[in-house]
Amino acid sequence: MTRRAWWLVVLNVLIPGSAQVLAGNRRLGRFALGADLVFWAVGILLIAGLLVARSTVVTIVTNPIVLWIVVVVLVFYALLWLICTLDTLRLVRFVRVHRVAGTIAALFSVAALVITGGGALYGAWNAGVTAGVLGTVFGDGNIADPVDGRYNILLLGGDAGADRVGLRPDSISLVSIDAATGQTTIIGIPRNLEKVPFPAKSPMAKQFPDGWNCADCLINALYTYGEEHPDLYPKAKSEGSSPGIEATSDGVEAVTGLKVQYYALIDMNGFSQLIDALGGIDIDVKTRLPIGGGQDSQGRPTGVDKWIEVGQQHMDGNTALWYARSRHADDDYHRMARQREVQTAMLKQFTPANVLTKFQAIATAGGNIVETDIPQPMLGKFVDLADLSRKQKITDLELVPPQVETWDPDYDAIHDMVADVTKVASASPTPNG
Repeated sequence: MTRRAWWLVVLNVLIPGSAQVLAGNRRLGRFALGADLVFWAVGILLIAGLLVARSTVVTIVTNPIVLWIVVVVLVFYALLWLICTLDTLRLVRFVRVHRVAGTIAALFSVAALVITGGGALYGAWNAGVTAGVLGTVFGDGNIADPVDGRYNILLLGGDAGADRVGLRPDSISLVSIDAATGQTTIIGIPRNLEKVPFPAKSPMAKQFPDGWNCADCLINALYTYGEEHPDLYPKAKSEGSSPGIEATSDGVEAVTGLKVQYYALIDMNGFSQLIDALGGIDIDVKTRLPIGGGQDSQGRPTGVDKWIEVGQQHMDGNTALWYARSRHADDDYHRMARQREVQTAMLKQFTPANVLTKFQAIATAGGNIVETDIPQPMLGKFVDLADLSRKQKITDLELVPPQVETWDPDYDAIHDMVADVTKVASASPTPNG
């Protein structure tokens, strides 16, 4: 009976339903075995799909409807494992099994149930969280083709401080990705860039035929202007964007000469949540910077809570946010460079192991701070490109002095710089060491 008990317990763990077919309710056993076969068949097909058509599989499994179906299926399997385990323990007939062996077999069954059923419920919970985030953050548009072989995504860091009228992007970048190689170029656009032109078909070109040229016409003010004049972009809301985003996109297109296809707006005030969810980031600090406080009339820091010291530092979200936004000790262009350091450090933290172990916190933080018009069907393609880009060095172009005079920029020269860096990136991707 002890040997029989162990056989039934182990078979139930390996193949739920097999114990019932051998020694119990065969109807329940056949049902469970059929469910097992379906489970393993789907798993094998999923693995095969990831090997031969990963982009398609990712696109399917990141659909919120599919994810909710996954939630239901995983809860079903958790309940099935529970029923089969309890029935197996009934079949074991512990009163006729050696006490020590029976106790061990029972504990083994309970532990296996916790791993299998608990794992299924945990997977269902994560699938539900993912469905909620994807449904909130991403749109329902269609897969788009690259423009001249590249995908161009406008990345904005939003800063709606109490001292500002409306939101003004504190950080403006255009991420240009080679659709064939994944080689990525990040073009940093200073927020104080002046005399911004507009494409001929832009509504802003009709309003400002000589460009965005006035006393306070910096590129980061385009967002506010667009939001205050929604009649310029009447279709923006229905297309998952906003008038402010569209006005900024038109300006960035004219500045860089590249077509902006999508945007992602990150709330800088909630930015620290994502860094904390990732477990912090590591940065080699070059200049000692304050956290908190202000400046006196001579530019010296006052009321500082603590300092970010020079050297290798592990930063939590709040520290990283101060590091990226500090205006002490240098200028806006150094600030842009620090923001790029933070972005790069965050990308390094998005490893599969880190994402899996901290998935819920990362997903929740991402849903709270990101707004984008990237459609859900594009996620599979961008996952593939992200994998390719991690194998190569990211090219960085900062449109700052002395290369660019932000107060009187030569946009033809800027177009040439952008064309050169994207052409080099596409033709000769450089693998990371």
